[in-house]
Amino acid sequence: MRDRDSYLISLACPDRTGLVAAVCATLFDLGGDLGDSSFAVLAGAAEFSAVVDMPAEVSREEIAAALAALPEAHDARIAVDPVAPPSEAAPERVISHRIRMVGDNRPGLIARVAESFVQYKVNVVRLDAERLPGSPSYVMRFEVAIPPRNVGSCLATLTNTAGELGLTCHYESA
Repeated sequence: MRDRDSYLISLACPDRTGLVAAVCATLFDLGGDLGDSSFAVLAGAAEFSAVVDMPAEVSREEIAAALAALPEAHDARIAVDPVAPPSEAAPERVISHRIRMVGDNRPGLIARVAESFVQYKVNVVRLDAERLPGSPSYVMRFEVAIPPRNVGSCLATLTNTAGELGLTCHYESA
């Protein structure tokens, strides 16, 4: 008999002070143990996502109802989806490199950079991108898992792609 279930819990709503504290406290009160978690404010909208191990007796409906009852989560879009443990076939999640690219914003930047990753079997573990206030500049930060045999070729291609797009590119091993 299972004693815990894992869920990907996602919540999106207008940003409000105390949102992270309220969500995390509620999950803790339900017996939850947070694993990989992320929170970001994007143009005034808050997004919280976490993989949470919950006691088996707590249903996904109970989790969603408890989160929906929070004043800080008023009008939130809430999803509680079961997740299985990573399989042997899952992409590598261990970050090997951190990459930062900066340049003038224009459509397609992330798509072009991501295309460079695909050919070298790179898994994007984390992506963060933002427009700099009062500036045309756009900053992209990637945390990636590059297979060791592809590191040199991938980083060279990435540097060339950045140059073609008028971006600066900095990277470091994790």
